[in-house]
Amino acid sequence: MDKEVVWFIRQSIIYFMLGTLLGLIFLFFPDAVSQDGISLHVHMNLIGWMSMMIFGVGYHILPRFSGKPIYNRKMMTVQFWLASAGMAGMMAGWLLRSLAVPGGNGILLVFGTLMYVSIILFVYNMLRTVKGA
Repeated sequence: MDKEVVWFIRQSIIYFMLGTLLGLIFLFFPDAVSQDGISLHVHMNLIGWMSMMIFGVGYHILPRFSGKPIYNRKMMTVQFWLASAGMAGMMAGWLLRSLAVPGGNGILLVFGTLMYVSIILFVYNMLRTVKGA
């Protein structure tokens, strides 16, 4: 497996543990639940766990299905770091908003944009990889 694939999968598993832990915290401390806390929980599970797993598995499987190598390995690495920074920053933004600390919205905007750029890179890299297969 490519090292970047392993990075995505490991990070995915960590977000899965964190997201489910936050869900348990909400279960045992329902007074701690806020809309921003729920958004944090959802993003940790859907973007952190599921999307990172999809990125890793996609980078591993789609080239094998298409019979072609990854279109751009450097782009895969850049995408990993953008997605990692985007997810970490989004978690911080949701946490700050849940604690009513000013600046959470701006942090969410910046890091959510980073995450979206990483998604665009993934889509482009995968489409170029499977093109003509």
